[in-house]
Amino acid sequence: MTTKRVATACTLLGIAFILFIGVRFLVDPHGAVAGFGIPGPRGTGEGFYDVKGVRDITSGLVPLALLLSGQRRALGWAMLATAFTPLGDAVIVLSHHGPLATALGVHAATALFVLLTAALLLRETRPSAGAARATAPALA
Repeated sequence: MTTKRVATACTLLGIAFILFIGVRFLVDPHGAVAGFGIPGPRGTGEGFYDVKGVRDITSGLVPLALLLSGQRRALGWAMLATAFTPLGDAVIVLSHHGPLATALGVHAATALFVLLTAALLLRETRPSAGAARATAPALA
């Protein structure tokens, strides 16, 4: 299996995962929040589940659009930036005294997967030294 196919498979897996999480926050918010690692909002704060769901869906649609449009280098950079979300989630779970297993086994592991996917995409689309010189604008 080529690096490009592995990168594509990892990207599609990540997209499917975050789309599933986003939809789950919209249709089963209490079930979804139970696996996050910290208690959800109480009282009228449940609208935040909808916000999280919509943002997670967006986090899946952006890389999907880049993948479908063939913008693999931009996809690599987007995946690199996207890794901040699960990394931040791990820190949030830990800072709110949530389970270490959830912080590391869910959120940090997801961040690592996204970072590895980004590395595969960026490595695959790395311009050669000759190509970089040929396309670089002349400074006058």
